[in-house]
Amino acid sequence: MLTVDLARVAFARLAMPTAPLTSWTSPEQPIGFPATQLVPSWTAITPPGTWIEVELQVRPASGEPSKWYVMGRWAEHGEMRTSVPGQGDEDGDVAVDTFVARRPVTAYRVRVSAHGAGARVTGLSVMASALPQGPPLPSPPGAGGAVELAVPCHSQYTHTGHHPELDGGGANWCGPAAVAMVIAFWGLGPAPEQLGWVTAGDPSPWVDHAARGTYDSSYQGTGNWPFNVAYAGTFGLAGFVTRMRSAAELEAFVRAGVPVIVSLSFKAHELPGSGYSTGGHIMVVAGFTAAGDVIVNDPAAPGDADVRRVYPRAAFENVWLRSSGSGGITYVLHPPDHPLPPSNGNW
Repeated sequence: MLTVDLARVAFARLAMPTAPLTSWTSPEQPIGFPATQLVPSWTAITPPGTWIEVELQVRPASGEPSKWYVMGRWAEHGEMRTSVPGQGDEDGDVAVDTFVARRPVTAYRVRVSAHGAGARVTGLSVMASALPQGPPLPSPPGAGGAVELAVPCHSQYTHTGHHPELDGGGANWCGPAAVAMVIAFWGLGPAPEQLGWVTAGDPSPWVDHAARGTYDSSYQGTGNWPFNVAYAGTFGLAGFVTRMRSAAELEAFVRAGVPVIVSLSFKAHELPGSGYSTGGHIMVVAGFTAAGDVIVNDPAAPGDADVRRVYPRAAFENVWLRSSGSGGITYVLHPPDHPLPPSNGNW
């Protein structure tokens, strides 16, 4: 009998104090297995001129706690939204939004600092994981029949040449297009007065707004996973980054009424119907066919009418879950009162 070597994932929501604080440090959080990657994510309120800093300290399986690593400086309104490069040492390093351990990690602490009056964190979580070494095996289709959520369609390529100071312009905005789609699905988004700076005639100015609101000034890109979650949080959504372990988990979210955003990479022949290759891409899972294939809103389409696509389930799971790609990275955005499906420990 075949067995599936699944990613080991430990997900924790950390309870922040409700009273405003300048700095808060969590108790040490045991992981339960030797982890190799950790990704914090958060939502926050940062009035103009304020920002927050999120730091991570890890405890290797053998040894003393590490130094504190800066996992991100976040501000809704401007200059202090940045990752911090050049932090590597014998314990690990920060790759934009991910702590990559050089020695397996068994516990961690998080420290949050608020800079400026009124800045505070409204949600904080950490995903710790160890990726499997073998190729992923496909999951069987669910028994519930076809399901599809009415997620608006936005192509990144309708923004080609727009605002090149933001990640080279709209042709690179798969992340902003995806997060804008999900925010709009929940009936939210920037008000017209927030869009006056967008180029006149823009077909979907909220995608440009998402690009500016997620841009990481150090990474010089819009694909920082926690920054996309934090941007959605500015509209009142809850959110987090985690790893899922099968399309069956994605299907559980869709059947609960929650579209999910995934990160994956592939060659064109590995994902039939895509027609392109990518070293890293973001798309929205919006449904499943009766046969179990994956219905996505893929922003790498020439226009909005072509964004909805159906990808074969096994091929999709392979390029999404494999450890040479994102290892199943997913971010979930939802209203705080919208229930999520039952969890196996990774959300």
